[in-house]
Amino acid sequence: MSYENLLLDQPEPGLYLLTLDRPRALNALNAATLTEISAALDEVRADAGARVLLVTGAGDKAFVAGADIAEMQAYTPMQARAFSAHGMAVMHAIEALPIPVIALVNGYALGGGCELALSCDWILASETAVFGQPEVKLGIPPGFGGTQRLTRLVGRAMALELLTTARQVKAAEALALRLVNHVYPAAELRARGLEMARAIAANGPIAVRIAKQCAHRGLDLDLANACVLETQSFALSFATADQKEGMSAFLEKRPPKFSGD
Repeated sequence: MSYENLLLDQPEPGLYLLTLDRPRALNALNAATLTEISAALDEVRADAGARVLLVTGAGDKAFVAGADIAEMQAYTPMQARAFSAHGMAVMHAIEALPIPVIALVNGYALGGGCELALSCDWILASETAVFGQPEVKLGIPPGFGGTQRLTRLVGRAMALELLTTARQVKAAEALALRLVNHVYPAAELRARGLEMARAIAANGPIAVRIAKQCAHRGLDLDLANACVLETQSFALSFATADQKEGMSAFLEKRPPKFSGD
């Protein structure tokens, strides 16, 4: 499928790269782009061989500079609600994708761009990355989940500081805040992302999906029930061909050949 505002490639079997491609608008998110992201996620989800999705922005200035202010400016409250709901649905869909989703933040990730990165499972950043939720400078709060995902990631006090001051955070500080997992030179970001994706793809695909599901669902449960979820998931994995292959390969001292069954 072809897209107008993004590119969806498979640099290697099982590894997908989604690139937001509106460089003249610094890859800003408008309604059409959100719709295309949703369609791209459906395409990845439909591929049983998909193992990892990487998300980045075209060019070297921005991952995604925010939502498209020119499009939003004249919205009525009902139009604003629909746009927020649209963006929220896309962010939830990224989070709910069964495979790991890694953001490769290669420049400005502000407003909706920061929210897009936060909806991914984790973030790898270039040294040129800049994060922020500057919506209050426009007289509005975040609308794509920023008040919720940022708070869960860096804690309430720091999230509120960033949300209410609109202060921008460079890569080194983002790493210290645990907003990002790793920071790399800009020229290495894509290669490092692919390297990590390969390491994930080499593991049992069902086990990887279960681990992601448990981590996400467990956050909404108390510890005792979250551990019950893990025990049940652990037991179910023993019904898979991948469990038998993985353990046999370990005992036979050979690399496993996982089938995803």
